[in-house]
Amino acid sequence: MRANLPAMRALLIPSALAAAFIATPAAAQSGCAAPSAADIAPLVPIEPEAAAEPAPLAPLAADSPWRTRFEAAADELLPALRSGDWQSKLGGRWLGEADRQAVAALLADRCAAFAPLLGSGKPLERRILGWAIPASYSPDDRAEIAARPEAEALVCWSAASGGVWPATAAEADNRAARPYACVRIAYSVRGGVPRWRAFVERG
Repeated sequence: MRANLPAMRALLIPSALAAAFIATPAAAQSGCAAPSAADIAPLVPIEPEAAAEPAPLAPLAADSPWRTRFEAAADELLPALRSGDWQSKLGGRWLGEADRQAVAALLADRCAAFAPLLGSGKPLERRILGWAIPASYSPDDRAEIAARPEAEALVCWSAASGGVWPATAAEADNRAARPYACVRIAYSVRGGVPRWRAFVERG
């Protein structure tokens, strides 16, 4: 029934408005009051849609078959970011020229989230985060997800040693005020060939 409400509302409102326009001249001639807004309100109340809760992040499990792959990708990516030779690793052919320039500006910004990472010779803290699987998922659902030939994770670095990390993907937006910087890595293994590409989110 709920799925039909928008269509019902679309039908009810024009019908009510049409009735109001037809009734108005007659009301003026008879001295009757014109219908109020309450009189032409939709007959079926519409409940507001609840805002979707963002999926929480969780550290990638140590026994995940993807963990070593994401660790190796992160080990390869950070030196590329520091050296400036990141073009082939961030987005690849999926990264348009405008996005490429935006990423270059972000990495060059001395006030941005990446600045402490790229200019620091100190060891960095790192977290590899995945999306927490809802508790309602069955063992079969979890096995199906684990068996997929592709996966995504957020790799975040921090030079602040403050123990603050993103709790949701929305917080991995690399805003200047963040004490960490993150990239999203999409990894796939098809035909026995591993491939990955990284993306930088911008807040």
